[in-house]
Amino acid sequence: MKGQKNPISHWLENVEFDDFLFETISRFREERYTISGPEPREGEPQEYVVLPTRDVVVFPAVTLPLFITRESTHRALEDAQEQNLPVLVVAQRAPDLEAPLPEDLYEMGTEVLIGRTLRLPDGTLSAFVEGLNRARIVRFTQQRPYLRALAIPILEGNPQGVIVEALMRVVLTLFERCVQLNPNLPEDAYIAAMNIDDPGGLADLVAHVLDISLEERQDILETIDPVERLQKVSLFLGKELDVLELENEIHAHVQQEMEKNQREWFLREQMRAIQAELGELDDLQRDINELRAQIEKAHLPPEAREKAEREVKRLAAMPAAAPEVAIIRTYLDWILSLPWNEYTEDNMDIERAAKILDEEHYGLEKAKERVLEHIAVRKLAPDKMRQPILCFVGPPGTGKTSLGKSIAKALGRKFVRLSLGGVRDEAEIRGHRRTYIGAMPGRIIQTMRTAGSSNPLFMLDEIDKLGVDFRGDPAAALLEVLDPEQNHAFLDHYLDIPYDLSKVMFITTANTLYSIPPALLDRMEIIEFPGYVESEKLEIARRFLIPRQLEAHGLSDYGLEFPKATILRIIREYTYEAGVRNLERAIANICRKVARRIAEGKRAPKRITPRMLEQFLGPPQNMYNEAEKEPQVGVATGLSWTEGGGEITLVEVMLMDGKGMLTLTGQLGEVMQESAQAALSYARAHAADFGYGDVDFDKLDIHIHVPEGAVPKDGPSAGVTMLTALVSALSKRPVRPDVAMTGEITLRGRVLPVGGLKEKIVAAHRANIRHVIIPKRNEKDLVDVPRRVRKGLDIIPVDHVDQVLAFALLDARERDA
Repeated sequence: MKGQKNPISHWLENVEFDDFLFETISRFREERYTISGPEPREGEPQEYVVLPTRDVVVFPAVTLPLFITRESTHRALEDAQEQNLPVLVVAQRAPDLEAPLPEDLYEMGTEVLIGRTLRLPDGTLSAFVEGLNRARIVRFTQQRPYLRALAIPILEGNPQGVIVEALMRVVLTLFERCVQLNPNLPEDAYIAAMNIDDPGGLADLVAHVLDISLEERQDILETIDPVERLQKVSLFLGKELDVLELENEIHAHVQQEMEKNQREWFLREQMRAIQAELGELDDLQRDINELRAQIEKAHLPPEAREKAEREVKRLAAMPAAAPEVAIIRTYLDWILSLPWNEYTEDNMDIERAAKILDEEHYGLEKAKERVLEHIAVRKLAPDKMRQPILCFVGPPGTGKTSLGKSIAKALGRKFVRLSLGGVRDEAEIRGHRRTYIGAMPGRIIQTMRTAGSSNPLFMLDEIDKLGVDFRGDPAAALLEVLDPEQNHAFLDHYLDIPYDLSKVMFITTANTLYSIPPALLDRMEIIEFPGYVESEKLEIARRFLIPRQLEAHGLSDYGLEFPKATILRIIREYTYEAGVRNLERAIANICRKVARRIAEGKRAPKRITPRMLEQFLGPPQNMYNEAEKEPQVGVATGLSWTEGGGEITLVEVMLMDGKGMLTLTGQLGEVMQESAQAALSYARAHAADFGYGDVDFDKLDIHIHVPEGAVPKDGPSAGVTMLTALVSALSKRPVRPDVAMTGEITLRGRVLPVGGLKEKIVAAHRANIRHVIIPKRNEKDLVDVPRRVRKGLDIIPVDHVDQVLAFALLDARERDA
């Protein structure tokens, strides 16, 4: 039968097997086919020695070894052999029970004949048993020292008929296919099954050989009717065959793929060996072999690996002199050199991070707090926290870039920096497509290769200096880079493979937000860096700048000292700025001159006094921006915001005989000119209220000038300053010199809020202003002003210009005094 195509088997491949069996059996029984032969009958009850088994069901006419480990079972087996008692093997319901009780055993067991017994070296007893017939337990007669029970043996008949023959053929056909597909099933079992004539014996043999559960085996044992038992076994065979065929299909597919890969590897190795033997292994072939080895070792994502392998195949098919060879090799070098899955472990020690930030930077509390909060959240939810996109905004020299380096050090990440100042070509960000000669990846991918890590701290410097021209908009190209929803699959034009930037911590820096597109600004969290006040600059100089410059100039052991009074004079008279760059340059200038004297063998000072500064740095350079010392008519002090921080701005008004003309000078923008017009209109409308109602404006020319004419100026915040200077000039009342002001005015005299209040108040503090007038609606912004600055100033919130003029203008008696 083996090796031949059975017609029944062929038919069963196209028919639902379960339906076929049930319908066929029903039809045979109900119509013309019958089953003949003796029915199963019960014998006389007799007492048996019961041997419980853990996970074995013994079938009649089956011989197998039993391994006996329990002492009670040992004794039962010995007594049965000595007294020639019949033995009944019964399976336990729960295999893990060590001492089963009668209720723990199944009711149906198998009477067995004990054959040879062997004692193994570990004390286990092995007994070969042969199943005789089924027996159903009626009741247990003994529980100790071992189980004994009264059971009724069941004597099976040998039914005959067409249906029985059909079922047996079906079972044999299915069993044959199972044996062919399952190497664990012995062929001897199929040969033995072919030699069995009765259906019950065939069902028992197949159930014994099949890998089915204990419950399923017991169900077969408890099925008395041989035909029904054969039917159940056929169902088990059908299920097993389905699983085996699926496994065989999967195995064949895997084997086919393995053979294909092995064949390709073997041919490639054979070609390499032949070329090496003939001395024809050229440089290109060696490079291709090295590239293949590198791709195998590299932990590339699936898309990158597929792309690299495809390019290597293209390269192998080209002649060495082809012009595209160099392009493909360069492209593969870029893919293999990028850090696709290489990460540095973040240091989540918050105390260590806080210590590093405090040691390397003074002040900047908001930025430090935000970084520590990020570390804390990453520590509690490491897999859910997105990388923040921070934007440090502040005047030059306030420590934005250096703080980024300190954050990288605190987190234990690599630090890379990309300057965006003057970048106008979109390809600088996204790269060039490979169709262009000299194409390269964008600067984002280039910098990631430099970092050598997939999660560095990436600083994008001067993001507000990006330009736009006919070559594209680099700011628009950065939208994908700085968006956590998109940058996990950043697509560089050169690579043309998604690159994951989601683990990168991006920090951008800018001096102003006005030139950053709104869409890009919306993706960043803004952290403002205010200009340093005098006390902060003093501490920064003493803690950081002076020690660094002394070490840089070889004066650490010399003992050069900078007293507090000397540093303050440098700050006030030589380095008027929001940051500390010029302060460090001034200190470096002094250190250079001292180092030269020491190198020349001349006498050099060890203590730099304030009087020595003119000798080292020349005359003071920043006297202009100090506040006026004496009250002036037609001159008011305003506050303005610049990219370098806050500044004080003087507004001068001069009256002349003329024809009612208004002249504005000082490079004023349109908004500032409109503020001057509004101030003049209010001054004219309320002339009687301020004491110059007899002035004929049609015969008066007014000239408003804002000094430093080379610097463009714009904005509405000088409105109150212009009005104060105008009213002072018209009423001949001087303006208090220790007052500075800011605010927009309306034609009704209301004072509206302005921006940049923090920088403006810091500028007033630097210029030794005592009183600062601000719009009342700007009071909420005072929380951002350093406390030490607010303590030294009298801040006066107003909501109408009458309050401004009442405080800022002196009457004649105060002026004369």
